[in-house]
Amino acid sequence: MPRYFFHTHIGEDVIADLNGAELADADRAWEAAGATIRASLSDPKNQTRLMTASLVVTDEAGEVVFEFPFAEAVMPPGPRDPTVH
Repeated sequence: MPRYFFHTHIGEDVIADLNGAELADADRAWEAAGATIRASLSDPKNQTRLMTASLVVTDEAGEVVFEFPFAEAVMPPGPRDPTVH
């Protein structure tokens, strides 16, 4: 199972994830990133600063898999595509 690392970038500061998490695939990593961000934003005193942060997810080789901006995790979902049932 692949291991993903969730590094928090706040401005010039980086909080590195040294342990990572074994997840089935990048979709599960995306879900875990969103849950991690929402948990981080649950404390109101952190919200303003963290809204400019991003979670940069890398694989075991250090390659960026995706970047998940904290602000995106709290945005309401966009309109549903009417062609999808």
